[in-house]
Amino acid sequence: MQPVVTSQEMQKADKAAIEQLLMGETRLMELAGGEAFRILNESFDKDIADASALILCGKGNNGGDGFVLARHLLNHEAAVDLVLLYPESVLQGVNREGLAILQSYEEHLTNLRIFASLDQALPFIEESHYDILVDAMTGTGLRLGKPGMELASPLSDGIELLNTIRDERGAMTIALDIPSGLDASTGCSSTPAIQADVTITMAFLKRGFYLNEGPNCCGEVRVAEISIPRFLVEPSSCLLIDQEFAAEQFILREPSSAKHTNGKLLIIAGSQTAHSSMAGAAILAAKAAVKTGAGYVFLSVPISLANTMHLAVPEAVVIGRDIAAILEKARWADVILIGCGIGRDEETIALLKELLSSSDIADKTLILDADALYALSVIGLSDVLGTCNNVLLTPHYGEFSRLTNIPAEEIASDPIETVQLFARQHGATVLLKGNPTVIASADGPTLLNTSGTEALATAGSGDVLSGMIATLAAKGADLVNAAAAGAWFHGRAGDLASDVASLVSSGMVVDAIQKAIGEIFEVEKE
Repeated sequence: MQPVVTSQEMQKADKAAIEQLLMGETRLMELAGGEAFRILNESFDKDIADASALILCGKGNNGGDGFVLARHLLNHEAAVDLVLLYPESVLQGVNREGLAILQSYEEHLTNLRIFASLDQALPFIEESHYDILVDAMTGTGLRLGKPGMELASPLSDGIELLNTIRDERGAMTIALDIPSGLDASTGCSSTPAIQADVTITMAFLKRGFYLNEGPNCCGEVRVAEISIPRFLVEPSSCLLIDQEFAAEQFILREPSSAKHTNGKLLIIAGSQTAHSSMAGAAILAAKAAVKTGAGYVFLSVPISLANTMHLAVPEAVVIGRDIAAILEKARWADVILIGCGIGRDEETIALLKELLSSSDIADKTLILDADALYALSVIGLSDVLGTCNNVLLTPHYGEFSRLTNIPAEEIASDPIETVQLFARQHGATVLLKGNPTVIASADGPTLLNTSGTEALATAGSGDVLSGMIATLAAKGADLVNAAAAGAWFHGRAGDLASDVASLVSSGMVVDAIQKAIGEIFEVEKE
């Protein structure tokens, strides 16, 4: 899994590479510009020699990266217009050197024009055609006091210019390190902010790519390897879940194994009253568990739903809501999942309070979802989480807001830090559903999942996810890793469920689970 760093963590790594590993700013900048060219060349769908590029450079090292990229483009016969947003006199050190090299180039080339200001460049830009626009204006050093903060000129003018040319003329916009106007740590954006087609980020992924406006601003994200070693950001506070990690958490059945050695799961879910039924939530969770490879599934539902459950999930053994029977199966189970469609009436909350106070359940690996989270907010966090030894909560933003009394908008502004703090305070693991999905535990790195699309924005999707996670944990994966891998497989199943994401139902996601898991092991087999 790749590290996902804050701007502060990236600055520390840069400084350590220069001071401790003796790399030097010039070496890093040369690597950054060279790698940026390689990735740009791969992303550009024409011969780079036929391309015309407009590069806007700021006064910091991001502008210096732009100078190096300009040189590589020129070396490959592209035409370059380079604009200094700030006076040449403010450039220092390696940045001044980078510009001086280009100024020397200008004496020998007709395909390079260097403009000392945006005002000087505008008449020429208006008459020119560009295939490539390069944002080398701010880098990761920008800090936003609040979302939507207005930027001052000339930075705001440069951003608006590139966005306008992109929109009106269809040129491809490349952001070096991060789109200008985006906060690398929070993903909050300024007014205006660059809308990039490709972001070429240096060394490591940045948190802001995945939060708030980050996904809208960044386009495709590519990492430039600039020889800053990973150990400079370890232990990583945040990691991005990938296919390889997810595959490692899926434990295959041994040829000589039996059903009770491949994950014994108790699901306490579903409800039925005189006026409504939530049998579907229980069905989706149980089906997802079976499709993810659970060896043995017991399903506790109101006994009136038994026939419905047998027809929908014939692999599951069904019991009712008798406390003694539930606790007997709890002692037997490897993992217990509680909450999918179980209801919110007083009787149900009393049942959950009694169950969660029993050591037969509290001592098990426990997953609380949906209505169990509502009950948790009524019963009290400390009364439950203080006694449960290994528990995962799987809220969406609204449920997490109810648990914490933090407004959903405030959670969304910095979900990583908010979930990390809650997990540490309560000794629990939390999977906060969203884009990205955030998984945090009391210790260890926070994990981000970005697999999946709007295909998962449908009723019952969370029940499917819970069934998948519970099965991975029952089969032997650590609870944090099971949550992370389950989120990845869930997202991939949503991708595979249909070519039209907006038409995907939760039932279709369930049907695609085996395809999502199977394709990984087919790749490994090859």
